[in-house]
Amino acid sequence: MTDTADFQDLVPDVMLDALETTTGRRMTGLATPLPSYVNRVYEVQAMDGERMIAKFYRPGRWSREAIQEEHDFLADCREDEIPVIAPLTFPDGSTLQEANGIYFTLFPKGLGLQLELNSPKDWVRVGRLLGRVHVSGSKREASARLKLHPMTSTAADVDHLIDGGFVPPTCLNGFKDVTSRILDAIGDMFDDINSIRIHGDCHCGNLLYRPGEGLMVIDFDDMMIGPPVQDIWLLLPDHADACQTELSLLLRGYETFLEFDDSSLRLIEPLRTMRVIYYLAWCSIQLDDFKFRQEHPDWGTDPFWRREIADLESQYQAIERTTSSSSYNMLYE
Repeated sequence: MTDTADFQDLVPDVMLDALETTTGRRMTGLATPLPSYVNRVYEVQAMDGERMIAKFYRPGRWSREAIQEEHDFLADCREDEIPVIAPLTFPDGSTLQEANGIYFTLFPKGLGLQLELNSPKDWVRVGRLLGRVHVSGSKREASARLKLHPMTSTAADVDHLIDGGFVPPTCLNGFKDVTSRILDAIGDMFDDINSIRIHGDCHCGNLLYRPGEGLMVIDFDDMMIGPPVQDIWLLLPDHADACQTELSLLLRGYETFLEFDDSSLRLIEPLRTMRVIYYLAWCSIQLDDFKFRQEHPDWGTDPFWRREIADLESQYQAIERTTSSSSYNMLYE
């Protein structure tokens, strides 16, 4: 993929032409954009009436190997009869193509309702589903994917924000101070924790309910190597110590298929903090996106960074409370 590839050149005619060339199928003029900040995603239709989802990956974000590892994870899940939407196969046998320096793939169109967790049964069902996904995730490595660890992924995000000049001088010392204390506090906590392929962004928006079929996991774009608890805590409606019932139900379902390492629950607040820093770094990459600027006009301003530093200070305090509290450490034993 070339460094000069740009989404600005991905006009509908170019996109549909690439699909026709790689699939050998005629397309209608349908090219309905679907919500996505990072990638470009369209609903398209072949002349025979089949509707599909075309996903064009943001240039420079993932290597070909990293995208293939996403597809491999989906294929492993599908082989294990886990309800996911795996990419379609092109005539050459691949699931990934390239046009004008941009990688793309096709998915079958899948419909469903965003999951609402309203009953204990719902929490247990989701736990079972995640347990099955992690059984598949443990089957192979993904060397081209991000490894979720504070001293690698989070430290790199901090360096990116500082070295890239995204934090204004008035807030720089405060940001450096709080992130340095956070990394010092959590750096060793991940060393003895098993990491496998995980979804990485497993919030309720990425779980669908299909009437008559059950639950489905979607959007593996952010899959990574990390502790399984990352896919657990994102579903909780509040901090873990306020969600004991929900967490217990999730783990009850999860352990139907896979033993869960209870000691990893101490990573929930560190992981929440790491996600805040990751999101800041992710947003900094979107600054040239017109839609992002429209919806986040104050991003990068002094007031914005003062709020973010205050939030990180609060998270640092939460980490200190949870790691020093014997009652918290015993909560889930």
